[in-house]
Amino acid sequence: MDTTVDTGYSSWFVRLNQWRKKNISEKMFVLILAFFVGLFSAVAAFILHWIINQIVSLLTSQFNADSYNWLYLVYPVVGIYLTSLFIRFVVKDDISHGITRILYAISSNKSRLKTHNTWSSVIASAITIGFGGSVGAEAPIVLTGSAIGSNLGQLFRMDSRTLMLLVGCGAAGAIAGIFKAPIAGLVFTLEVLMIDMTMTSLLPILVSCVTATCITYIFSGDAALFTFHLDNDWTVERVPACILLGMFCGMVSLYFIRTMSFAEGIFARFRDKPYVKLAIGGAVLSLLIFLFPSLYGEGYSSINLLLNGKTEADWYQILNNSPFSGHPNVFISYIAFVLLLKVFATSATNGGGGCGGTFAPSLFIGCFAGFLFSHLWNVYDVGVYVPEKNFALMGMAGVMSGVMHAPLTGIFLIAELTGGYNLFLPLMIVSVSSYLTINLFEPHSIYSSRLAKEGKLITHHTDHAVLTLMQLDSVIERDFEAVAPDVELGKIVHVISRSRSSVLPVLDAGGTLLGEIDITKIRHVVFRIELYHHFKASQLMQAPAAMLTNNSTMTDVMRTFDRTHADWLPVVDIEHRLQGYISRQRLYMQYRKMVADMSEE
Repeated sequence: MDTTVDTGYSSWFVRLNQWRKKNISEKMFVLILAFFVGLFSAVAAFILHWIINQIVSLLTSQFNADSYNWLYLVYPVVGIYLTSLFIRFVVKDDISHGITRILYAISSNKSRLKTHNTWSSVIASAITIGFGGSVGAEAPIVLTGSAIGSNLGQLFRMDSRTLMLLVGCGAAGAIAGIFKAPIAGLVFTLEVLMIDMTMTSLLPILVSCVTATCITYIFSGDAALFTFHLDNDWTVERVPACILLGMFCGMVSLYFIRTMSFAEGIFARFRDKPYVKLAIGGAVLSLLIFLFPSLYGEGYSSINLLLNGKTEADWYQILNNSPFSGHPNVFISYIAFVLLLKVFATSATNGGGGCGGTFAPSLFIGCFAGFLFSHLWNVYDVGVYVPEKNFALMGMAGVMSGVMHAPLTGIFLIAELTGGYNLFLPLMIVSVSSYLTINLFEPHSIYSSRLAKEGKLITHHTDHAVLTLMQLDSVIERDFEAVAPDVELGKIVHVISRSRSSVLPVLDAGGTLLGEIDITKIRHVVFRIELYHHFKASQLMQAPAAMLTNNSTMTDVMRTFDRTHADWLPVVDIEHRLQGYISRQRLYMQYRKMVADMSEE
């Protein structure tokens, strides 16, 4: 822990911090911080959902369920526009891709999240979702919780490792608070954020999860987010159907990830044209919601309808508020189209300027996928009867497992959400089958794929995690001695006497690296004074064994040292101007220190 005192702090805070250091151990203080992180995360989650519910109630309470509603064409565009104005003129920062932003902060920014992340995502996502944006509130709240943890840690000058732990506490507390699912919060941090569960980190994350869950119970009672009552016990004859459902969910997850990436690429072309993005995103989203109102907002009411419907008449209520209301013959087609179009609605929301995550959409698509699979199974009498509501529940776990590459999170979250522990074994079968299926095509989750392509993804492999956390700037030595190509040997000898490395870079007037002189290879001329005017730097230099760039990952740096066996490697910019040197000895020393620190229990 950094014991220095920031002179910008208030005097009372300085005294409080000094008292804390004298009277409270660091481990105990981390537990205290974890408690407050869980508390604030739960409060933020409650505030967000309260605001969303108030906006939805205000806008849609007077809608006629028996026919279409033209205002569905207006509300989403207004919501996206208001959100984009809020982000552009108030936040003035990009707050999209909440969980990816957390992963980036862990891997590349020493787990430091900006102060505005503790509140900006709450307001932005509340506006977006309340007005109909087809996204989830979970990712914004996870970002909020993680930012709370990061900023509390920064306030008390905690080191990077503790900041990472507090970020994990915030994410876990957010998931536990939203869903009243403490185990799912813990497992989410392990699987998605990939924070190792050592004994040192396990207890603070548990404290945060339990605190957030208890606070949510105090605020909203003991009702689950999704109501589910098991009417038909699972039997072993349904194992083949569960495996096939898992494989189907894996393919649906692949469709979700690939389509989302494709749509994001389209909107990325208009990055500097916000009104074009608003026009495209708003038009697509409004039209989809007008035709399929189930796409409005998070869609949790539709999920509850499929999970609790007992007859076809109950299920047909999902057609309410749409142009298809009163036409039960299109019910299956409606379910299929909603399943396919949800990803476009989510992409249009975020691409158009809204703010939200893919957590809820994955639950929504999973529920519809499970219901569609089981209903068609029963209609065509493929085999043993499978209850639609049970398979809709298992589909939620299956698609979440595939999209997030997090089978344990899918299993425990759905089980805790619905109290469906009697379906624990089929939940496991579906989740694992889905994960194994999508892993054949996509090695990374929807959150981590962007960072994985850049080599910035933290994993549970200690060596890779350490290399990812290491910063290139931290190992570059910029205080180097250089010579021009026309400098004679006599002057080179004087420069060598001041140099701290075994190589001497040769630079032109613009700082471009032309070559380097290996001091160990010119011993035969260094001590012969009569040759001091016969040799110049251009005659003694040789090409470097390899050159690194500002964008080189630490994995690339390590591989280059292993391949070349060099003691020093130059780092150059895009125009080959020398930035500094990396020493193999210094690199390995820092690497070993970080491995030792990470391995401590």
